[in-house]
Amino acid sequence: MNRKPALAAVSGLAALALVMTACGSDETKTISGEGSTAQQKAIEHFSNLLADNTDIVLDYTGSGSGDGIKKFNSGDVDFAGSDSALKPDEAAAAKQRCNGNDAWHIPLVAGPVAIAYNLSGVENLKLNPTVLAGIFDSRITKWNAPEIAALNPGVNLPSTNIVPVHRSDSSGTTDNFQRFLSASAPQAWPYEHDKSFKGKGGSAAAKSTGVGDTVKKTPGSITYVEWGFVTENQLGTAAIDFGAGAVELNADSAGKALDAVKFKTPGSKDLVVDIDALFASKTPGAYPLLLTTYEIVCSTGYSDEATSTTLKEAFTKILSDGQNGLAEIGYVPLPQGFKTTVQGTVDALAGSGGNA
Repeated sequence: MNRKPALAAVSGLAALALVMTACGSDETKTISGEGSTAQQKAIEHFSNLLADNTDIVLDYTGSGSGDGIKKFNSGDVDFAGSDSALKPDEAAAAKQRCNGNDAWHIPLVAGPVAIAYNLSGVENLKLNPTVLAGIFDSRITKWNAPEIAALNPGVNLPSTNIVPVHRSDSSGTTDNFQRFLSASAPQAWPYEHDKSFKGKGGSAAAKSTGVGDTVKKTPGSITYVEWGFVTENQLGTAAIDFGAGAVELNADSAGKALDAVKFKTPGSKDLVVDIDALFASKTPGAYPLLLTTYEIVCSTGYSDEATSTTLKEAFTKILSDGQNGLAEIGYVPLPQGFKTTVQGTVDALAGSGGNA
């Protein structure tokens, strides 16, 4: 009896089975997301952590919060990264995408928004919300304007023109920055907050990388951008007087603000931060201009139950081990109490069954 053909057939089948198993493993262990560029450096950090310690592939595209929400609601990605909570129409579309179930906001990444500037010879600039509103609405146009000089006694401010730089794309960072101005300087900033910039004049650039690069190349410029992009471009960072004295941006001042965060609906698994209360805070030594960015997911209702299972596994690993090293790239490690609350929502994520 010739056994070679039979052995060859078995070997071929075994190889085919291995390929199919590998493909199946890849598919069930890959999660995709898109959106916020503010959290992109943190997501890259998390992705490396998962690649080194699990069999999960985290595939994320930084395209801006608005685009990320659209991609999630159309079912193109498993989660959206967003710097602000869903609006009512977006929440309705998300519920439809989640097969009639609510989408939840999971605040996995928190980081301060820095006021970054490029002004030769000025290293210790101090500003306040009212002056920031005037600058970004093109009403304060010179660096030696009396409003700025009053906050910086003894500082040799040049007569250089101010070039305020804002985001040109739909941006949760823009939404939050304008919300901050509305909460902390309502008389000086009359505009509704939105993902599109509403102030007058200035220069525009796409994404966080774009505004950081523009300020680096433009003398006299100033922007609002996530802290990590400031350190990357070696820009100046203004101290901000929120109402209890000027506060320098550092891990301690940002962490102090984050530790006092409240959620809009206490006891809910949908963890939307009470941003207005945070932005209006005047706690001495705290830096409340923080982005508490979200991963927006289906509470339940994914067509593939493995998606929910993999999200839970990935987010749990991020909460337990992914906080290490965040401060070095411009983010704030989540305090223990905050992490415990977030883990409760992660644990409650369900598969493809009924309402959560």
